[in-house]
Amino acid sequence: MTTSPQHVSFQTTDYDQAGEYLTRVYGTNMHMTGGRVGYSFRFTQLTMSTFSVGTAAQTDEMAITVESPPSLFIVRPHGTIMDYRSNHVEHKVGAGELFIASASDVGLPYRVEWVDGVIEATALPFDLLRQVAATDDTVHDQPVRFTDLRPYNRAATRHLAATIDYLIDALRDRPEIMAEPLVASASGQQLCAAVLSAFPNTARFDPTIEDRHDSHPRTLRRAIAYIDDHANEEISVADIAAAANVTIRALQHAFRRHRDTTPMGYVRQVRLRQAHRELLATDPTSGVTVTQVAARWGFFHPGRFARYYREAHGNSPYQTLLRDAP
Repeated sequence: MTTSPQHVSFQTTDYDQAGEYLTRVYGTNMHMTGGRVGYSFRFTQLTMSTFSVGTAAQTDEMAITVESPPSLFIVRPHGTIMDYRSNHVEHKVGAGELFIASASDVGLPYRVEWVDGVIEATALPFDLLRQVAATDDTVHDQPVRFTDLRPYNRAATRHLAATIDYLIDALRDRPEIMAEPLVASASGQQLCAAVLSAFPNTARFDPTIEDRHDSHPRTLRRAIAYIDDHANEEISVADIAAAANVTIRALQHAFRRHRDTTPMGYVRQVRLRQAHRELLATDPTSGVTVTQVAARWGFFHPGRFARYYREAHGNSPYQTLLRDAP
């Protein structure tokens, strides 16, 4: 079952109404102050099941206080400078820069201020972030926490910004593709991975002694059987580890050790095979496109899918689909 990306918009000249609206949208108290005569506030949001991107534009000096961070917010000002305050931490964030508004899901309240401009906020569920970060609460009892609210460097900023921009464009221009369940899952996980690569954090990726002991061939066989049976469903590395009855790190070590890949890398291989079979079985005159088939199997970037496909099969997916066409 597909769920189309949701697009909402709101506009007001009353900052109290703006705060009430944002509180409803994000599920936590957001208090807004500022706004003089002639003030205007405009908010738009694109929402997937795994993440959302909201933009807030206003015409005067505005401050928003967030009491309890409901999600991880990656904030990017456009055409303005944002002031951030939380506890004893203060930062100025320039136009085009990226910034995390809360270090973890137990973060402190914070306040952001800006004048005349647009603030973009990408929201990610902390639970999804933990899954992608490969933490396991039975071994590591602290959730993933960011140790710096700024990216490692400019290259990290550019990579994450490009990922966010690509997803925004896809949501606007190809909503039917982004509505595919496997695409929604894959895009959310890709965004989380980009965030974890861009910002310093406490995610632990090295296996423990116990993890190494558990990364035997039986673990791999259980994991592969689960993936083969559920490749057409939304599955995460946490789901695969649970099915194999090991920690996520043990699972990752098993795949690296015995298959020279990652669990999600193997998922991609299986889905690529399924997409290949579907292309072979598709009548090229039916109107079904390569992009549609790729999306059903979780590939939302056509160029990347074509590259993976050529590496695996030696030709393009379009050649496979059109093999019998007159």
